[in-house]
Amino acid sequence: MAHAGPKLSPRLGPRLGWSLAALLPLAFLGVFFAWPVLAIVALGLGEGGVLPALARADTWDLVAFTLGQAAAATVLALVTGMPVAFLLARCRVRGTGVVRAAVMVPFVLPTVVVGLAFRALWPDGGVLPIVLANAFFNVAVVARTVGGLWARVDRRAEDAARALGASRFRAFTSVVLPSLAPAIGSAASVVFLFCATSFGVVLVLGGARHRTLETEIYLRTVQLFDLSGAAALSLVQFAAVIAVLVIGGAARRKREKALPLRIEPPRRPTGGEWGVVVAAWLVVLALLTPVVGLIVRSLATDDGWSFAGYAALAGTGERGTLAVSGLDAALNSVRTATDATVVALLVGVVSAVVLVGLRRHRSWFAETLDTALMLPLGVSAVTLGFGYLITMDALPGDFRTSPLLVPLAQALVVTPLIVRIVLPVLRAVDERLRQAAATLGASPWRVWWEVDFPLAARSLLAAAGFGFVVALGEFGATSFLARPDAPTLPVVIARLMSRPGELNSQMAYAACALLMVVTTAAVLVIERLRAPSGGEF
Repeated sequence: MAHAGPKLSPRLGPRLGWSLAALLPLAFLGVFFAWPVLAIVALGLGEGGVLPALARADTWDLVAFTLGQAAAATVLALVTGMPVAFLLARCRVRGTGVVRAAVMVPFVLPTVVVGLAFRALWPDGGVLPIVLANAFFNVAVVARTVGGLWARVDRRAEDAARALGASRFRAFTSVVLPSLAPAIGSAASVVFLFCATSFGVVLVLGGARHRTLETEIYLRTVQLFDLSGAAALSLVQFAAVIAVLVIGGAARRKREKALPLRIEPPRRPTGGEWGVVVAAWLVVLALLTPVVGLIVRSLATDDGWSFAGYAALAGTGERGTLAVSGLDAALNSVRTATDATVVALLVGVVSAVVLVGLRRHRSWFAETLDTALMLPLGVSAVTLGFGYLITMDALPGDFRTSPLLVPLAQALVVTPLIVRIVLPVLRAVDERLRQAAATLGASPWRVWWEVDFPLAARSLLAAAGFGFVVALGEFGATSFLARPDAPTLPVVIARLMSRPGELNSQMAYAACALLMVVTTAAVLVIERLRAPSGGEF
């Protein structure tokens, strides 16, 4: 009698299947993230790399300024984001939808657009506008991350403290604030990470006087051709990023464990809570100030108000500054962002489905994959672009000149955001629905199509829109990789601002205003589509 082959245990079989399905995101991360980053590490460790760079005093000046401005912007984002978090989480007042959309617009605006918006208010740039601009970006991170937990903090403990005679402030500091600490720590780590790797803002507002590790890497690569020095600085930056990611991951795990089952419905503010509501609206008005300033600057000329900058986008700028017209660059941006969104959706949705499947089986691999998918968020886009320049020639046909390279680089940045939007929705799907479909004979693919997809469709559309606007404004990696004959609109804006001439300046501000309008419209649509559990981004 023939013996049957070895059989997989009921638990091992599905787990192995989900692990095999993870090969797609792992392959994507391996080729377009791990390989370029490891190449930079190897180059930085080579002769003339890390040790000489670390021995120079100006390296540590760069590190000190990078960390100092990031810390200052993080504190400012926390202070201004907390009232907004309270308004969104606890208050039932008119206009909260406007507030939610208003704080999200800065987060998805291109960095070069924000830089120019603050340059319209501070023409000479400097440290203060850099800090303000970085905080401007990240109020949404604080409002959403802290607000998401605040909405679930049980009010009864706070009410009990008030009944025992504690002041409103004492009840907040002794009861509410400790409950919010994991979310505040998580938000602070993410904001610090974004501020430390900010590129477009520092490039526009810092100039030659104020440079961070990010802008110095760009300078040494593009202008000085000091590849070993740039690699050494990338390695220093990467070490700092890893440290912040470890701290942020620990805070995020604490936040997830801290989530209680009780969901507190918002209620109308009373007493001193109205002061917090007013503070939140003042923050929103402050966020709108650079936006209004940019629009005004796009219309103001030496001869009065004019749409000359917008009309000039049909051309190539003063004395042929651009290789293509502004409209061609805009169309190229749309095409590139669309391609990047399609790739990011494919990889991101597969990753989210795999993570849900692995989490059901309590696989340690799920935590590892989740962390790996978040790494591109914390690594400098400039570092990635630099890594592509020194590795992608090894792929068939010298991939550095391929039109697919920019969309793939943008997809790498967008994929973690899509995962963070889709994953909470898929995790919220009742497992009994999946089990019932499987019991009736549906394959895993059919179960996902019939059960998960209808419930997650709105979040998938929101993730696609969110990914598109982020890719549309990506500047760090694209500034390295975009071909001269196919630049994106953010790259064109930076080039226009680097050339003299009033027309070039008007074109740059007009292009920024158009990008801002598109971004705002997309955010309004996304907010209507987003599910209540749509993640912290």
